[in-house]
Amino acid sequence: MFGWRARLGFLVPPGNPTMEPEMAMLAIDGVTQHFTRMYATGVTGSLSGQEERNREQIAHVDEDVARLALVKPNVIVLGHTATSYTLGKRGEADLCARISGRHAIPFVTAFGSVIAALNHIGARRVAYAAPYGEADTLRGKAHLEQFGVTVPSFGRLEGVTNIYDESAERAYLLARRVDHADAQAIFLSGVGMPTLAAIGALERDLGKPVISSASAMMWNALRLAGVKQSIPGFGRLLAD
Repeated sequence: MFGWRARLGFLVPPGNPTMEPEMAMLAIDGVTQHFTRMYATGVTGSLSGQEERNREQIAHVDEDVARLALVKPNVIVLGHTATSYTLGKRGEADLCARISGRHAIPFVTAFGSVIAALNHIGARRVAYAAPYGEADTLRGKAHLEQFGVTVPSFGRLEGVTNIYDESAERAYLLARRVDHADAQAIFLSGVGMPTLAAIGALERDLGKPVISSASAMMWNALRLAGVKQSIPGFGRLLAD
């Protein structure tokens, strides 16, 4: 198909080298992707200081959105899952409503996209895997539970020095480790850790849907932009 179909806008944490290449794997003709770096200080990708960086990103999100809105995207996604864990359920909803209303552009989060995806596939019992430290992993579990998701098993990636140095192979092993017989699906949190290349193999090996922050936010962005096209090779969610 020729011609412009949609523009997708993504807010990306500073220093994240992963998100653009991950999203490029999901490219569709006529759908352009636009990225703006959020504001935060410190060693990006480090487990130390993540909560403080999350709060810095929240404090500056309005100015970051204003820059991205200049390209007139059909939807804007806050591409940092752990920021939602800091905001909490009410704070996340208020932020999305405020920015959507201010710019007349749908504004969603990576985590909100995960919840929409889980609802879409009908998964209420979810194994949760994250590359964070212990405290942030527990925040993520609690945030899932705030949305009525039961977490029969969860775990974090061991030996992480910097999330941005991780690999899809390590994401695969983590998902295998947290899988549980009671889990209807697996959720791989975090856009800093590559996940897309692992999803197909995980679904074949485990026999259940696997959703990552990256796959969920692309699925949701396309849905909100009115683009109906499957992207095979990256799990059931995008192939549906």
